[in-house]
Amino acid sequence: MSEHRTSRPLAVFDIDGTLADTAHRQYFLERRPRDWNGFFGAAPADRPLARGVALAVESGADCEVVYLTGRPERCRADTLDWLARHGLPEGRVWMRGDQDRRPARTTKVDMLRRLARGREVRMLVDDDELVCDAVRAAGFRVVRADWAADAPEMRDAQEGEGRT
Repeated sequence: MSEHRTSRPLAVFDIDGTLADTAHRQYFLERRPRDWNGFFGAAPADRPLARGVALAVESGADCEVVYLTGRPERCRADTLDWLARHGLPEGRVWMRGDQDRRPARTTKVDMLRRLARGREVRMLVDDDELVCDAVRAAGFRVVRADWAADAPEMRDAQEGEGRT
């Protein structure tokens, strides 16, 4: 890896609700119990969110793009395929361990702190208001992805069940 590449700042992007439109699979979270296998199984059919994709592509001009998602590790192959299929910049993908149920705001702040040990984190782009607040409070720059439809079931799942 070249020195130029390793010295570039990081632009960190969430996926669900930031780059990927999850509206078509929200109904899996409205059931009780929630159907997590159905929810994540439907992710390959997500439509890209144009504003998020454009920001990721634009950020790739002077930053290394990194993806920080609450999706579980078992979704890695589908996630990598989806990112490539929709023209997103290549970048490392950090995913939640399959058994990790901590709130998204906790896991994402922890990972950003790890990433920031050796690199400048220029920004995090995320749709989750609680994640954005926690990341901002931890001293990072945040761009709130407010371009997707509000998904209260997703928000509840992120915070209450640590699933996305």
